[in-house]
Amino acid sequence: MVPFKTCTYDCVYCQLGRTRNRTTRREEYVRVDDVVDELKRKLDTGSPSDYITLAGSGEPTLNAQIGDLIRRIKRLTLIPVAVCTNGSLLWMREVRDSLLAADLVLPSLDAGDEELFRYVNRPHPGIAFDRMVDGLVEFTSQFTGSVWLEVLLLDGVTGIPFAVKKLAALVERINPARVQLNTVSRPPAEEFALAVPDNQMERFRGFFPVRTEVICETGPKRLRPSLAGRASDADILALLSRRPCTARDVARGLGIHLMEAIKLLDRLVSAERARTLISGSRTFYTIVGAARASGS
Repeated sequence: MVPFKTCTYDCVYCQLGRTRNRTTRREEYVRVDDVVDELKRKLDTGSPSDYITLAGSGEPTLNAQIGDLIRRIKRLTLIPVAVCTNGSLLWMREVRDSLLAADLVLPSLDAGDEELFRYVNRPHPGIAFDRMVDGLVEFTSQFTGSVWLEVLLLDGVTGIPFAVKKLAALVERINPARVQLNTVSRPPAEEFALAVPDNQMERFRGFFPVRTEVICETGPKRLRPSLAGRASDADILALLSRRPCTARDVARGLGIHLMEAIKLLDRLVSAERARTLISGSRTFYTIVGAARASGS
């Protein structure tokens, strides 16, 4: 939906590294026709899908034609449309209106006050905390689909009882259908962005007034291989260009067997088309040349 790391925020925890273009300017960064053509090709493969999700390596609502894209997707398929957004522009009526045709919207809220908002999300100067929260409240009240609010906690910063209670009070006001509670699980933009321990995440889950689930990826998940042996190098590189992935992520994301994913990733690393990153006890893969934390 937007060029790599074109975003309204420069979050300290972002798995894609620091933002290259921090902006609130909305335009057709990526042509809707190109997205629709690519989607048609994917739909023609007959791969089973739970949702068609608009996200990308930045903030998708910066694309001024996102509403048109959602409507065109709805004419193509009965698969429901989801939008992952940081929620920073929902105070703008045209942004709220553009998402009304979606089935599921997953906005973010990572801080309970202005000071922590500036520290964690490092927003564009034109985005005020109170106005951002007001936008979340207004959108949720008028949206006829489901809103799942993602709350990401940082150890020692927002992952402490006082800060979580502030977030929970805002959640009560926003009133989403559910909260998805998350923490750092991939290499972050800044080394000081640390994960909240599992036992604390479970404790904090009880602070929220709506249905809340912990979704951070801290352990292995059951895979459902369906396309074993059919993933190509291009498929894997396209996945890695969007975010760093473990071998298990690749297997799950492409529907192939774990050992097949490992074999293909090792080949890409040997060919110097991919490289490894170590975060905690987990090994991630990313494309060679992918931007990580820098001074830009």
